[in-house]
Amino acid sequence: MKGTLALVAAAVALSGCASVIKGSGQSIAITTPPTTGAACTLTNGRGTWSLTSPGAVKVEKSKNDMQVRCSKPGWQDAGATIPSNFAGWTVGNLILGGIVGVGVDAATGAINEYPHSFQVPMAQLPSAPEPIPPQPGSPQQ
Repeated sequence: MKGTLALVAAAVALSGCASVIKGSGQSIAITTPPTTGAACTLTNGRGTWSLTSPGAVKVEKSKNDMQVRCSKPGWQDAGATIPSNFAGWTVGNLILGGIVGVGVDAATGAINEYPHSFQVPMAQLPSAPEPIPPQPGSPQQ
């Protein structure tokens, strides 16, 4: 009987193992080559976060991909999608925490992970050509 109680206590304690070990949040570093100083917004199903490139921000993990939008005066706005990947090591929850553990990790997003760094390439806007001044003796318009 004591062995059964100990096993049940261990299963309850270890349920949601990824939530306990890795947590439901992580940091993502964003760069915007070839420039810096872009205002970037990251959005997934769990929230919206902002940073200035190059920079890092702590986000909440989700099964949904992360959408990124960056803007800077004189540069074209850029967007990208950061994929949400299944963290394979969390399968151990089936053994240690059972279905409850996997359910907790899935609900908190701890079962997923984003790349720790990501690039959002930006392109400079073409500058408008300067008007050519009229030459002496040429007809003016």
